[in-house]
Amino acid sequence: MVRSSLFIAGVAAVVMIFFGGAGALGFVGDTVLLQGMDKVTARVWSFEAPVDRAIRFGTLQIIVRKCERTPPEEPPESVAFLEIYEAKAGEDRLDLFHGWMFASSPSLNGLEHPVYDVWVLDCKLKSPPKLERTREP
Repeated sequence: MVRSSLFIAGVAAVVMIFFGGAGALGFVGDTVLLQGMDKVTARVWSFEAPVDRAIRFGTLQIIVRKCERTPPEEPPESVAFLEIYEAKAGEDRLDLFHGWMFASSPSLNGLEHPVYDVWVLDCKLKSPPKLERTREP
């Protein structure tokens, strides 16, 4: 009995992963609130980064490709897909980070840099919201 229940749960999980569920309506934002720290001076800054526009933080160039936020009836979570480069004057741009960062778990998938730390605080909607079906885990 226990094995058949586990088998059914496993099959349901595989179906949800590959085919998705109905999902909840999630908010797709157009601006990410980031926080960065200069480890040398121990100064912390909060700054906004619009989606698909490059911004600078020290020698870093940060491009937000997408940000999403859970709807109000679910546990709060903001996630953003970031591309981070080191862009020093007179040198080629160096790829540092490409991936999703989670506001609730900044250390889960973070930037590894000797001078700077960058993490996501929130996903914001500066323009009218676009609703998009998100996949449930």
